[in-house]
Amino acid sequence: MNMDDIGRIGPIPPVAKWCLICLPRLGHSIVNSWNSCAAYCLACLITTWMILGSISLASAAQIGSPSVEKPWSVDLRVKYNFNSHTSFEFGNPFSPYQSPLSRLEFPTNTFWVGAEVRRSFFSRFSLGVEALTNIPGDSSGVFKDSDWEDDENAKVKTTYSESKCRMERSYDVRGDLDLKIYDLIGFPSWFDIRPLIGVRWQRYNLMTHDGLQSYPAPGDNRPAQSLPGDGIYFEQTYWHYFLGVRSVYDIGKHIKEAARWKLLMQLDWAYVDGNNVDHHLLRSGNRLTYEKTRGDAWHALLGMKVGLTGSINANIIADYLRIKTTGSHRLINSAYDIDFSFDSGVTVWSEQMSITMNLEYMF
Repeated sequence: MNMDDIGRIGPIPPVAKWCLICLPRLGHSIVNSWNSCAAYCLACLITTWMILGSISLASAAQIGSPSVEKPWSVDLRVKYNFNSHTSFEFGNPFSPYQSPLSRLEFPTNTFWVGAEVRRSFFSRFSLGVEALTNIPGDSSGVFKDSDWEDDENAKVKTTYSESKCRMERSYDVRGDLDLKIYDLIGFPSWFDIRPLIGVRWQRYNLMTHDGLQSYPAPGDNRPAQSLPGDGIYFEQTYWHYFLGVRSVYDIGKHIKEAARWKLLMQLDWAYVDGNNVDHHLLRSGNRLTYEKTRGDAWHALLGMKVGLTGSINANIIADYLRIKTTGSHRLINSAYDIDFSFDSGVTVWSEQMSITMNLEYMF
């Protein structure tokens, strides 16, 4: 690949100029495989950080810069998810191949509690780890299960149920590393901008219960059917490998009345691996389905930090996370000697919106 090839792909963002060293290795795969491109860019970003970090350390040694004040921070946080769900659907692997054939939508509107620990070092880097767990209980909203099983009228919903949904003990863990670069790129000190890389792991455990199933197809006169007790156990695991940028704007530099206020922002993109396990407890036999999927996620954050004392801050943060993956669906029912896989219309997606409040202590 030469520079003319690169030009035909489109304009190069400024940040991509750091990655030109890897572009010749990509060849035409940059057009056919954005996952490969993302992997190379991630490697180049890490290499860039190492170079910038070495420069900053050498500069610090030459001028004898002082050590970082209060390099540690610990915060306790409470998060509430609202208008949030995780869902999946799959199509019919046989004629007439309607898609979707079945769709399941789980609400995930619950409270979470946890903490983050962060350490700054070399006056340039910071490394943080966040761990959250939910408060087990019913989610607000209802679980929805829809089927389109009429091969002659593939767009007619034939079965629909709503149930309560209990989120059992679940986890959300994140680790990230960022690099201060505002001074290296000529930005003012009141606008701290940092590229970051990290890993996010999510494990959701959900149980539907006490539902009601109906048959909405025209002409279907079957009465609604009660679904007492536990119905579907659903376990979902996501691994996010993300890179992005975060920034802190010191409002007090321009508004004296807000001397201790700072605006927090972050945007990141992730490559995602996903795994689902779905156990239909009310079906005959031992019916299990598995989804293995890959895709991506976008995450945006906007928050406010208020300094209460020289060591204590209060933060409020709004998050939005959108995940979408595709892959394969496997159905197993040992009682009927069923075990087959297909990838027709298999999509798993999630939207997570939340408000987080935390109290941070620096030392």
